[in-house]
Amino acid sequence: MKIYIDFDDVICETAVFFTKLAKDLFDIDVPYREVQFFNLQKSFDLTDKQYDELMRAGHFPENLLAYEETPGASEVINKWVDAGHEVMVITGRPFDAFEPSRAWLDNHNLKRVPLFCVDKYGREIFNQDCTYSMTLKDLYAMTFDFAIEDSPAAFEHVLHFDNCKVAVFDRPWNKASELPNEDFIRCEGWQAIDKLFEEYSSGM
Repeated sequence: MKIYIDFDDVICETAVFFTKLAKDLFDIDVPYREVQFFNLQKSFDLTDKQYDELMRAGHFPENLLAYEETPGASEVINKWVDAGHEVMVITGRPFDAFEPSRAWLDNHNLKRVPLFCVDKYGREIFNQDCTYSMTLKDLYAMTFDFAIEDSPAAFEHVLHFDNCKVAVFDRPWNKASELPNEDFIRCEGWQAIDKLFEEYSSGM
């Protein structure tokens, strides 16, 4: 099977890091469980200037490398790779975050998993023609059997994959979101995702 995996808040604890960063930079104390919106500017009630500073700081290489792994992520992903499944990490991180992001995966025993940067949220100001970058058009031309996402803003992207089961990683900012259709299943962690995958793949 061909598997799409988002990066932030699926295989690493990005939002947890950003809550600490907001506290350090602006003395804004929003606990992780109260991050109600995928848009962190809205969740932390930041000015445009503060939001730009937060995002720059969060993508410093040393900070990207410091994100904690989501429990169970590398274990389950390697299990799938060992079983012969084709796994890709598809991230909406900025293109210039590729190198530390690749290093993070390597450092967490995910060297066998390719990483691609896609401008999922319209943040890039110029196109990059690199082996690791994709346009949305490129992404939509691909096929996947199983996908893992946490961002309601990215649901529209995985809807382009026909007959794709989508595990929605349960996070505070998607709890109130209506799931697009019956192919989207909410999962509380990697154990539940692996169970869903096993059930789905055995029925194909």
